[in-house]
Amino acid sequence: MSRTDDQQAIALAGLFQAASLVEQISTRGMVPQNSFETSLASIFVTNPDSTEEIYGGAQDLSINLSQGLRGLQELLDKSRSDQNADVIRYGLSLMHLERKLSKRPDLLQKIGERIDTISQQANYFSEAGTELTENPGAITHPSVVANLASLYQDTLSTFNFRIQVTGEPRHLQNAENAAKIRALLLAGIRAAMLWRQVGGKRWHLLFFKSRLRPAVKRISQRN
Repeated sequence: MSRTDDQQAIALAGLFQAASLVEQISTRGMVPQNSFETSLASIFVTNPDSTEEIYGGAQDLSINLSQGLRGLQELLDKSRSDQNADVIRYGLSLMHLERKLSKRPDLLQKIGERIDTISQQANYFSEAGTELTENPGAITHPSVVANLASLYQDTLSTFNFRIQVTGEPRHLQNAENAAKIRALLLAGIRAAMLWRQVGGKRWHLLFFKSRLRPAVKRISQRN
């Protein structure tokens, strides 16, 4: 059992959960609320004591990251990897965009400062005396989602490389859905950053599948 393998699997699950939720909004106009809350909450966990804490703690990972773990398992299973081509494309694109961001300390600082500001704004919608991440209703409040979307537009959308989201025009043209998609892409960038911080590299997905599979299974079976 490797601690690093588990950390990388958690980061990848977070990444592919965000990618999966983007795909669901763009094609169906809706997502599971718990998964949506978990992904957005991860943006505000900027100084965690553990990788698990970013997604709600070790005991709740199998529930909080269920969408991402399922998507990651499909990616690691060659016979099923073509079933979610858009999700995989979004995930790999997020990795690529995060690498570009890592070379821009000015934007990283701007993102960090804006997240602190949005966190303070979100606390307005929180119950008194509780942590922001314990208030999913505050994290997913339309005003907070809109601010996260604006942060994505002002920073990551300025790169020449952009993630092209495809789907049903009626869902994509809905302003609330568009904001949710951008906020989720920001959550995906956060997961991609975590993936790199715990030693993950894109080629690991090709050559380290045998190490990632047992880690995904362990996390999925936690309760």
